[in-house]
Amino acid sequence: MKPVKHAVKHVIALDVGGTGMKAALIADDGTLLHEARRATGRDRGPDAVVETILEFAAELSGIGLERFGVPASAAGVAVPGIVDAENGIAVYAANLGWRDVPMRELLSRRLGGIPVALGHDVRTGGLAEGRIGAGRGADRFLFVPLGTGIAGAIGIAGRIEAGAHGYAGEIGHIVVRPGGPACGCGQYGCLETLASASAVSRAWAAASGDPAADAADCAKAVESGDARAHEVWLAAVGALADGLVTAITLLDPRTLIIGGGLAEAGETLFTPLRTAVEERVTFQRLPDIVPAALGDTAGCLGAGLLAWDLLATEVPA
Repeated sequence: MKPVKHAVKHVIALDVGGTGMKAALIADDGTLLHEARRATGRDRGPDAVVETILEFAAELSGIGLERFGVPASAAGVAVPGIVDAENGIAVYAANLGWRDVPMRELLSRRLGGIPVALGHDVRTGGLAEGRIGAGRGADRFLFVPLGTGIAGAIGIAGRIEAGAHGYAGEIGHIVVRPGGPACGCGQYGCLETLASASAVSRAWAAASGDPAADAADCAKAVESGDARAHEVWLAAVGALADGLVTAITLLDPRTLIIGGGLAEAGETLFTPLRTAVEERVTFQRLPDIVPAALGDTAGCLGAGLLAWDLLATEVPA
């Protein structure tokens, strides 16, 4: 990338995952000025992960100052687990071993005191999908990524509703099959135990007899006409449709955005899913059911939006 000789206002955006981080420098018009990725190094322990994040952010800050002539105006970071965004604390993340990490304070201190916005990874990705991705123009949307688990982000007029305690949108823990598989949350028959990418992988590995088989393999087998795969797939789609209809009943979204690894199956997922949801609704209005548009960049782009939003709401001293 050629150096930019004139000053360009920008923010630092970080999306922290269980194994890797995506980062960017983003201009106020949404232009991606610089992108980078790095492993979290979680095998070295939770403190090492935090230090890796701080070092990565500092490195990005230096790149921005060198290339664009001005320091970053703010930073936004998306993290997994339970997040107290108001107070800037990463409360709990099992896959990173975190408890009560004051991420906003630590990042701001490392970055010279600039303002820092902290967000939940799924809600931050949902912000990007709703504002600049598949939900652009929708006043009400629900973003549901189907990955290792299932979560959700409730979009209202360009903002994400976090709820009174930061737990809004946890659709993966709606019980759709009472007495079903045990879930890590302590319940049985939660949506994510039946319709996440990892749930489909488990079911297809058992049905196919191949312990290495995963959800992508199941989708390919469905496309080739395998009856066992079709049964596994439709069971997951049916559970997903039940959970989504509950969400539609409660939230009445105009657009339902489906992302995550399972959505990569394309119409192998979306055709039967749209049919299953339509069969289940009665008085509810059927939303548009569309695939996510931003892929694995959604969290990073959303972190940038959080940073710019923070600057827009700050009251000058």
